[in-house]
Amino acid sequence: MKYITGIILTLTLWCCQDVKRPEIPVNLIPEDRMAEVLTEVYLINAARSYDNRVILEQKIKLDSFFFRKFDIDSLQFVESNAFYTSNLSAYNKLFTKVEERMSLLKVDTDSLLLEFVQELEAKRICDSIIEANKDTTLIAQKDTLLISVKDSLNLDKKDSLGIVPRLIDSKTMH
Repeated sequence: MKYITGIILTLTLWCCQDVKRPEIPVNLIPEDRMAEVLTEVYLINAARSYDNRVILEQKIKLDSFFFRKFDIDSLQFVESNAFYTSNLSAYNKLFTKVEERMSLLKVDTDSLLLEFVQELEAKRICDSIIEANKDTTLIAQKDTLLISVKDSLNLDKKDSLGIVPRLIDSKTMH
């Protein structure tokens, strides 16, 4: 039994020695450019996973946009990606660059979001101040109107029924 296991293991290792790695493509995307391309690929995949319905409804073709943006075609991308993934150390180095780019994008996005929130808060405060000033103006106008009504009614003279002073007093209490 040990001999059979040993023979199978030896044959398996011997057969795996002829793994062909992809040759360097003629139109290989340079490493720095490939880091940009892969960053964009990850962003596109994130957009699709976030809300694919909107992308489909708007008939946005993210792949076409992606290839046009980097002026590459799908074959060039596939061959370059296959080459980089066949060399683990090169791919790890490439992926480290992608992670750094994603971190920088996150910092930029967070700072823009913070700026947006601060602008909204400043606008809310200004709107509150404007509303408070409007309320103060309305109160002053109501007081002026009440004084002019009292003056026009000439409240110094007594009403025979005493209705007018009671109406004005009941309105000022509210």
